[in-house]
Amino acid sequence: MIHLSPKDLHIVPIEESETIPSSWYTKQEIHDFEEEFLFRRTWHYIGHASQLCHPGDHVIGTAGNNPIIVVRNQEDNLRAFYNVCRHRAGPLALQNGCSSMLQCKYHGWTYTLDGLLRGTPRFQRTDLFDAKDFGLVPVQHAQWNNLVFVSLETPTETLDSFFNEVSSRLGEQHFDSLKFSQRVVYEVGCNWKVYVDNYLEGYHLPYVHPELCDLLVVQQYRTETFEHSSLQTSPLTSEKNLYSTKGGTAFYFHLFPNLMLNILPGRLQVNVVLPTSRCTCKVIFDYYFEDISSPPARQRIANDVSYSDKVQQEDIQICEHVQRGLASEAYDTGRFSPEMEVAVYHFQKMLKRAFANGIKQNSDTHTRA
Repeated sequence: MIHLSPKDLHIVPIEESETIPSSWYTKQEIHDFEEEFLFRRTWHYIGHASQLCHPGDHVIGTAGNNPIIVVRNQEDNLRAFYNVCRHRAGPLALQNGCSSMLQCKYHGWTYTLDGLLRGTPRFQRTDLFDAKDFGLVPVQHAQWNNLVFVSLETPTETLDSFFNEVSSRLGEQHFDSLKFSQRVVYEVGCNWKVYVDNYLEGYHLPYVHPELCDLLVVQQYRTETFEHSSLQTSPLTSEKNLYSTKGGTAFYFHLFPNLMLNILPGRLQVNVVLPTSRCTCKVIFDYYFEDISSPPARQRIANDVSYSDKVQQEDIQICEHVQRGLASEAYDTGRFSPEMEVAVYHFQKMLKRAFANGIKQNSDTHTRA
């Protein structure tokens, strides 16, 4: 059970508000609390339907520190399971792929694409063993705009409701024609919230990413906040534009707590920030494009990934410096710029509400016990 000051959970207008305490970025008890009461109770992005076109196609991912596999079965339906064999917890898959059966990579137990146990090598002498009791453990799954998500527990809202604000803002824009290009993963030496805070503001662009000021019209950079998401938008400059010769708009959506959708002309980039410890995280970048095979498209993709990697390396460097600053004796809380840090304030406000709800749920559970 964590002990937080009522002051830390109190929400006041941004003009009066302090940032969340540094201990929320450094303490093990906060990390443990988030795993239990934040990440178990949300939708987790796994992949795109274009990666799951044929029976046996499967993608693996992570949800709340749990390994997950999503597979298309022989009846052309998607099924989602923990990527954990029921024998001794080995993995069913180590990477995305296609197979007619799911086989544990540890001792060879095999399962159907519907999760039923079928093969148990050298297990004939085991007493009181019924294969029906050792099928894979399922998890809930759903799709939005061809993106595939899972939830470990019954979510408080449907996936469509979760994305309602994004859908309203995007209008007729859909991701049906997009194809998966590649995944890039970064290990970052900061708490996951440091990375999210950094994502949610353009305040740092002139100081950390001056080259982005050649791509974005920073004078027209705008931030909108919704119930549990936020959006940063900026027109693209017509020159030095990797994405379009006609300008266009960059959309940067954040969905609480750890999902980002970066949408530029002809391209979707999905980011997921996964906590790996109290002071480290893993950031996943999945790239989707309408054309991934023609020579011009391949060159464009290479340029995009290279450009994004440069920006990411700059973000990693500053976020790791911030993590060290948060752990220092010199800092506890700061203040917000009402002009530039609206989305950071909004994220931290949602975090306070989630913490308060988690504390109440934990208290109610102990009371009933």
